[in-house]
Amino acid sequence: MTGLRTDLYELRMAASYLRRDMVERATFSLFVRRLPPQRGFLVAAGLAEALAFLEGFAFDDGELGYLRDTVGLDEATLAALAGLRFTGDVWAVPEGRVVFADEPLLEVTAPIAEAQLVETGVLNLITFHTTVASKAARCRLAAGDAQLVDFAFRRTHGIEAGAAVARASAIAGFAATSDVEAARRYGLLPSGTMAHSYVEAFPDERAAFRAFATDFPTNPVFLVDTYDTPAGVRAAVEVIAELGLTGPVGVRLDSGDLAALAGQTRAILDDAGLAQAQIVASGSLDEDAIAALVAAGAPIDAYGVGTRMGVSFDAPSLDSAYKLVAVGDRPVLKLSPGKATLPGPKQVFRDPTGANGDVVGLRDEPPPGDREPLLVPVMRGGRRLAAADPAGEVRAARGRFDADLAWLPEPARRLADPAPLTAAVSPALAALHERVAAQVARGGTY
Repeated sequence: MTGLRTDLYELRMAASYLRRDMVERATFSLFVRRLPPQRGFLVAAGLAEALAFLEGFAFDDGELGYLRDTVGLDEATLAALAGLRFTGDVWAVPEGRVVFADEPLLEVTAPIAEAQLVETGVLNLITFHTTVASKAARCRLAAGDAQLVDFAFRRTHGIEAGAAVARASAIAGFAATSDVEAARRYGLLPSGTMAHSYVEAFPDERAAFRAFATDFPTNPVFLVDTYDTPAGVRAAVEVIAELGLTGPVGVRLDSGDLAALAGQTRAILDDAGLAQAQIVASGSLDEDAIAALVAAGAPIDAYGVGTRMGVSFDAPSLDSAYKLVAVGDRPVLKLSPGKATLPGPKQVFRDPTGANGDVVGLRDEPPPGDREPLLVPVMRGGRRLAAADPAGEVRAARGRFDADLAWLPEPARRLADPAPLTAAVSPALAALHERVAAQVARGGTY
């Protein structure tokens, strides 16, 4: 990772701290102020990438030269940056956990210049992954027992965004991805059928299907809507019989009235004795389209979900923030209207029954009742507490999400007009806020 993966104002603030020998450890809290419309919850994601970013944060000689020649940093500041590495501690909500507004997803404690410099990268990674994982989770709720496959790669906002989407959607329960490199990197199942161009490249559909099934006889899925969908299904049936395919097979519908076509397709397949053949649907799908197909009783076994999930089409960003909450032992806050913050390092306490909302409290206060603390230490002294394991991290996050989805109250699970849980503030945190705010109002520091 490059130290220049930050905003200029982060560099200027860090330079100012360093020039004044301000080396106190500061705590920053990353949270989402409010949920997007139609979101009843968020799914925490992106932590592994954020920790990798922190471990690799450094400035090389070329970057330092740029900061000298173009940004105008002085030699003393450049010397300090040359040796700067992230040496802080991180507490975070583990990936896959369900979270709500105003709850810290991650807190960074480090010498203030370090904690300031990494703001942009950490905020970017946690925000994007959490945005996509939350959208993917809604698709999972809509799909019921049907499988979901990530088809987003070709339209994500960048190559690495494609891998991030594959990872985030896997955490939320997607069964496979079309992104081959992401599948390799994260231990996911790669999935792919054929394009319309492949069908068009042959004299007719039968020739295309015959060639494809000959080359890939294990679970071939035929794209049947290039010309006329029912005719395409019949062509697939004829090729399956001609080649004597006895293993898993399927057809994919990518356009038209998917509910009606799925019904016609199922009837053709069943009449041919192919009751086990699967129907895969794709084409501008999201949770609302999937829910409508399920409500219509469409006999669809799997959904390929692409653009609308990969860019979180209806809510492409989160109102996320990374705010200073303590400098040394001194708690700090903002009182800005609509952007006020709570002081001090924090913890989130969850009712395991789901009957009550979460409680945001101070990190060092005991859990109220039998509530579970959500944030755990994940980095100390700039090093992860657990070795990086890309595939294992995704599997573990998927398990946490499965458990939290089962825990999530029904009103928060709704796709339309959900009722998110709200986080209360513990008495200890409320008292601290009152004291710090009063001191600030008097023109002093706490």
